[in-house]
Amino acid sequence: MRVLFIGGTGIISSACAEAAVRDGLELTILCRGVSDRPVPAGVSVVHGNIRDPASARHALGTRRFDVVVDWVAFTPEHVEIDLELFRGQVGQYVFISSASVYQTPPSRLPVTESCMLDNPVWAYSQAKIACEERLVKAYREEKFPTTIVRPSHTYDERTLPVRGGWTVIERMRRGAPVVVHGDGTSVWVLTHHRDFAKGFVPLLGNAAAVGDAVHITSDEWLTWNQIYTMLGRAAGVEPRLVHVPSAVIAARDPAWGASLLGDKAHSMIFDNARIKRLVPGFAATIPFARGADQIVAWYDANPSRQIADEAFDHLSDTLIRAMASVGVAP
Repeated sequence: MRVLFIGGTGIISSACAEAAVRDGLELTILCRGVSDRPVPAGVSVVHGNIRDPASARHALGTRRFDVVVDWVAFTPEHVEIDLELFRGQVGQYVFISSASVYQTPPSRLPVTESCMLDNPVWAYSQAKIACEERLVKAYREEKFPTTIVRPSHTYDERTLPVRGGWTVIERMRRGAPVVVHGDGTSVWVLTHHRDFAKGFVPLLGNAAAVGDAVHITSDEWLTWNQIYTMLGRAAGVEPRLVHVPSAVIAARDPAWGASLLGDKAHSMIFDNARIKRLVPGFAATIPFARGADQIVAWYDANPSRQIADEAFDHLSDTLIRAMASVGVAP
């Protein structure tokens, strides 16, 4: 089976590329530049700009694919380019959406794929919803063979799944308190990218997935207090957590605030029955405690990776002082 990944060296797509090669798929990656994540042996890499249809056509030449996966489509305009390029040319087109498209805050848990798509806060999610709506229209009117996949919060060993990245670990190790949004008790789901790949790759060429939408997540539920504590223990320390209301964070940092109020501040639990029907035997098997160990080990293996963000460090101190002024001790 001939598969094209538009983008293929990101957090999620890199693991899916590895799994696709292991499963014997003939994989081509279309990308604009060089990534620090390696491309698996046996993958054909072509360089072109998917935002420029002429550039993409030139890069792909006469190649034809059974499946096209776009990892880097974020707006309806991006989807229109894909429709122009691949209409009538592929047996399956896979759009990578986001689980943040679901109703926020959710009216009920667990979330299923039939839940309303409605994110009134986060522009990123609103654009993904618009992309999905355009593809549903193309499927209904043209039978454009769309599969929509909705990852939730997916990470790899290079990615700390908390705002501030390595700066959070650096603060923990020097004994400085770290900011946790809300009271830290909202429930969240983190998925290792290799677990995601186990569910994703079998969807490629799967006729039952065409015309459908599916999310792929772990079944492990964690509070944010647990997530930060696991990261601290992986780093060899017991972290000092300071809880800051999400609205206070949003007032200081609108981008961080949008990702909280439009997503992470709300408890989210996912019903994975659909992916388990489409991919019998699928199960996420990497708990975050192990993932946290992998993350810290990757950074500790090469200290040059341990880059602290001074702006985030200063923002954290500012938020912690604000909470101390109202009697919340660090």
